[in-house]
Amino acid sequence: MPGPLRTEAIVLRSIRYGEADRILHLYTPGYGRLSAIAKGARRSRSRFGARLEPFFHIRAMLHEGRSDLLTVTGVDTVQTHGALRDHAATLDAASRACDAVSRLFETSDPHPQVFRLLGNELALLESGVAHARPGNGLSFRLKLLLAAGIVPQLAACAVCGETEHLGGFSGAAGGVVCSACEAGSFSLAEEAYRFLVTALGSPLAQAPDGPELILRQVERAISETAEHHAHVRLRPLLAA
Repeated sequence: MPGPLRTEAIVLRSIRYGEADRILHLYTPGYGRLSAIAKGARRSRSRFGARLEPFFHIRAMLHEGRSDLLTVTGVDTVQTHGALRDHAATLDAASRACDAVSRLFETSDPHPQVFRLLGNELALLESGVAHARPGNGLSFRLKLLLAAGIVPQLAACAVCGETEHLGGFSGAAGGVVCSACEAGSFSLAEEAYRFLVTALGSPLAQAPDGPELILRQVERAISETAEHHAHVRLRPLLAA
């Protein structure tokens, strides 16, 4: 039955609606992505204050009615992640991280590990602009693919299982490919391959980095995997 719902949440997006309301996209540990309306949130004397801005970690009290859009009835702040707004680079990186979560995990299926991963990413960005480099963003996206169950095959050719001569990557095949199966793939440098392997096995705070050419290959591998296996197009991290 419809009724009250209490949950922690990270605000992915906040959209002006009508004269004084806001539509929120929230990511929660137990209910996946939710959409809610905060009535009167833009009024100067709103009881919500500024607690519904993007990147805020909150405890939300929601009312579940007959529609898919919940109603916000109360909010407590857990973490503002305010310092990441001090630099354009960290603000942009946070926006792209939230957008990637929103696109890859758009349903109400619970993924508590994604909620924790996003919280860790926002905390890192708040701690310093050094974490806004592309290598960190690519590592974050790769871990999202892992949580979504579509992480690229890296240990052997995704087509035939060969473990040597892995010089290409095929999003359609789902990972690296050997020289005998490279039709339709793009060339993947050894350094790009090492980035993928290292990023999967390292915490976000220790994300690898590399020259732009290598990072572009990594981004292409991640983007093509998301497009072929989740039918999701991620916003580019690296400028064209």
